[in-house]
Amino acid sequence: MEKLDMTVINRTMDALRKNNMQPFFCEKKEDAAGLVAALMKKGDTVSHGGSVTLKETGITKLLSGGDYNYLDRSKEGLTREDVENIYRQTFSADVFLTSANAVTERGELYNVDGNGNRVAAIVYGPKSVIVVVGVNKIVSDLDEAVKRVKTIAAPMNTKRLECNTYCAGEGGCVSLCDDYSFMSDGCHSENRICCSYLVSAQQRVKDRIKVVIVGESLGY
Repeated sequence: MEKLDMTVINRTMDALRKNNMQPFFCEKKEDAAGLVAALMKKGDTVSHGGSVTLKETGITKLLSGGDYNYLDRSKEGLTREDVENIYRQTFSADVFLTSANAVTERGELYNVDGNGNRVAAIVYGPKSVIVVVGVNKIVSDLDEAVKRVKTIAAPMNTKRLECNTYCAGEGGCVSLCDDYSFMSDGCHSENRICCSYLVSAQQRVKDRIKVVIVGESLGY
């Protein structure tokens, strides 16, 4: 279990507030779904990005319980065209839920995406964005966030998604073999999941983005 350092968590939450994002904290993952439910209204149109964290916290189960108009991208029997339509419908949703690849102690969210639908919805469209992260996602700065994706998030997600990429086989980005690795350096596989890069810093719409920090290690 990730060591719980409330000094780091409080510093991160203060920085998120300064960046016009609304932070929340719950100590255990079992409490996350209830907190998220309190941030939504029954009947809301809701959707989410691909996320292990949302499954581990029971939030995807919450969404499918019947209280919401759930745009479920993983529903059985959907064609690729159906999924693409859900991606587009998501832009007019009341609430979009996701995790983040990293949250910095400076109050920034860092996300790297393959299709781009997740980072696009974070930037604009849904009225409310709820980001759920375990304490393992907190890093000191953007350099550490980039490193985290190249050494942890991308390799583990490519394995989960059965993508035939360098990092899936070697456990780290091919760009790490160079003396200097820029944020977007990487392989040229057709299965690459690191295609679009998003840093969310100070927001114009105050509290549109809400960040729920859970005091456990969750997701990748």
